[in-house]
Amino acid sequence: MIIGVPKEIKEEEHRVAVTPSGVSELKNSGHHILIERAAGEGSGFSDIEYENAGAVIIGKSELFNDADLILKVKEPLPSEYNFFRKGQALFTYLHLAPNPDLIDFLLSSRITGLAYETLEVEGRLPLLKPMSEIAGKMAPVVAAFFLQKVHGGEGVLMSGVEGATCAKVLILGAGNVGMSALKVAYGMGSEVAVINKGSLKLEQIDRLFEGRVKTLHSTDENIRVEVMKADVVIGAVLVTGAKAPKLISRELVSNMKKGAVIVDVAVDQGGCAETTRPTTHTDPVYTVDGVIHYAVANMPGAYPRTSTQALTNKTIEYVKILADMGIERAIEENAALKSALNTYQGRIIHKAVIHTK
Repeated sequence: MIIGVPKEIKEEEHRVAVTPSGVSELKNSGHHILIERAAGEGSGFSDIEYENAGAVIIGKSELFNDADLILKVKEPLPSEYNFFRKGQALFTYLHLAPNPDLIDFLLSSRITGLAYETLEVEGRLPLLKPMSEIAGKMAPVVAAFFLQKVHGGEGVLMSGVEGATCAKVLILGAGNVGMSALKVAYGMGSEVAVINKGSLKLEQIDRLFEGRVKTLHSTDENIRVEVMKADVVIGAVLVTGAKAPKLISRELVSNMKKGAVIVDVAVDQGGCAETTRPTTHTDPVYTVDGVIHYAVANMPGAYPRTSTQALTNKTIEYVKILADMGIERAIEENAALKSALNTYQGRIIHKAVIHTK
């Protein structure tokens, strides 16, 4: 199979969909890999490294024209739509729920759209996990930065010091993002509370942290009370393939502490605050009623070397299956890849995406 890896064009997106070692694995399986010029530079991988691994360095138009399968990190942007061929296959983070225009493009072009974030194995999301962990670990660090008074924050130190209280951090959701954020926020010395819909994760947190982290079930009242007390709120909720539930209302934001920080990691799926809108690494925050909102839609892109390596480690197995078996047979016979299928032959396939259209 001919596999094409274009350069990402989302603002400040420096990841690339495959490493040179990933290229070697695909090449050894008999496949042809096309890499757009300079696609890996942001992650520290040169064209020469890709060529040495067996890839062909090529221009964007030729790549899209020749490739059967397009591998990306982020969803296609409108300026990329015209490069695709009708019926082509695409494997990337699609995040379709909040993006009806992209859905329309994939349907009208009859693109086989496979999403990393909905690929499921025994109830787990193995291709979403590495980026969730990176974004989760970033969230308290980002919050600590914007809590500084010089950046508009309250001026509260995450850890506090003797005689002064630490920051109160609320984490909404205890999945991969939430657990990663919890470990870092707790390690920074913050007072942490976690709200989650299910009991098992809360019980796990109680055991791991021996009761030193406050755990609460997800109710409107618990969310309201804890959000108003928080210096930092980290949105870490996920409903696979669907829009994130709006747990923080516009009114609730107006009742938060002035200079508090919301880091809405759920922004890729629309965000869990009604006041959330996507931002970029170049212009990462905005303020609503004195509350700072950080809603960068590609947080792991800030650490592209780590992110690209972590992503390829997980995706390469499924890329090889697609290439070895062929797209149609792979999605028919492999349950994991079938769960990744979002659009096919002009139809929405994934149930959660259907409900958002």
